[in-house]
Amino acid sequence: MRIVELNEGSMKNLLEEMLKRDPNNYESYTETVQNIVDQVKERGDEAVFAFTKEFDKADVTAENVRVSQAEIEEAYKQVDKDLLAVMKRSMENIRAYHEKQKRNSWFDARPDGTILGQKVTALASAGVYVPGGKAAYPSSVLMNIIPAQTAGVERIVMVTPPGRDGRVNPVTLTAAHLAGATEVYRVGGAQAVAALAFGTQSIPRVDKIVGPGNIFVALAKKAVYGHVSIDSIAGPSEILVIADKGANPRYVAADLLSQAEHDELASAILVTDSRKLAEAVSREVDGFLKVLSRREIIAKSLDNYGYILLVDSMEQAAEAANAIAPEHLEIVTANPFELMTKIRNAGAIFLGEYSSEPLGDYYAGPNHILPTNGTARFFSPLGADDFVKKSSIIYYSQEALKAAHRDIEAFAEAEGLTAHANSIKVRFE
Repeated sequence: MRIVELNEGSMKNLLEEMLKRDPNNYESYTETVQNIVDQVKERGDEAVFAFTKEFDKADVTAENVRVSQAEIEEAYKQVDKDLLAVMKRSMENIRAYHEKQKRNSWFDARPDGTILGQKVTALASAGVYVPGGKAAYPSSVLMNIIPAQTAGVERIVMVTPPGRDGRVNPVTLTAAHLAGATEVYRVGGAQAVAALAFGTQSIPRVDKIVGPGNIFVALAKKAVYGHVSIDSIAGPSEILVIADKGANPRYVAADLLSQAEHDELASAILVTDSRKLAEAVSREVDGFLKVLSRREIIAKSLDNYGYILLVDSMEQAAEAANAIAPEHLEIVTANPFELMTKIRNAGAIFLGEYSSEPLGDYYAGPNHILPTNGTARFFSPLGADDFVKKSSIIYYSQEALKAAHRDIEAFAEAEGLTAHANSIKVRFE
């Protein structure tokens, strides 16, 4: 891995390189995606099935687009029993974590005759996008569906691309049923996102769409935003590790590669104040590349977006992390809890050498659907809050309004909104 001394110039160059990975920069795909979205909005099922045939080579019709109960039961039989047990244990951790995020409605009654409050209501429906085809991502299934179910969403719809045989991966399907999906449809890509947003003859619309996907899925979510809510525009995966001289270079190298293997646009960055550690990690990376199965993808990822940044202090390391705002941040230092207090921007923070990033991907409980491409500056991980909406509650008695009515009228008249002022004034004529 390249070793770079961090200064103002190198940081500027790094941030510019990282921004090239932003899905919003892929303008060449925008027109194609918008056409797919428009076609689905206009033609419904006909367009969804045609695009599924074109892109996934699968024959989907109104009769088979929804996965049947019989298929779900058959999927269970095909899943390894040990994997099934692991998924169930993972589910328990995910559900326990997200239960703690639940919010309740509240009301504040005051002696002056006012009642103010907030009513928390679960969304009626949510759509979950899960990548599919030959690959299976049961962890993403659990991470998307369980927070929605925990929040109280009654209708949870999963869409996922079918294989060429038209079937949904049995592991993905089993995870969806375990987690609580109420409907599963064998469609993927931008056409699936559009179907969830606008509804078709076979796929009723939803209130919110969540879940990661390829560039077509990301841009489709962007295109339908406003017609429906979305979680975020997900970009390529990324990890940043802050480590000091006491860190185990083999552990650090392994953790960096755990994200580099996702795809060629994935980013893996080490920030350290120890040149000795930097060089040792680089050697360990070279060693792992000789034995890991996805070595070609990893090598291209590291060539494109892999860095070891040398800093003068841990304070500078924290500043670098806050500027990059990584999806995953590992702190492997003598006192990670102290350094954590200096971190403002990160999707998920892993503390200590035994809290490697895959722990969060699969098992610990916090959500692994995280902000990418620097959006951790203003976005949060997916959670129960994403599946509720809040309504303000306002009640004033006659006496309470009488005490405030002149203030309200004055404010409205100052803005030139005389009908606003009159709405209050008529009550005290």
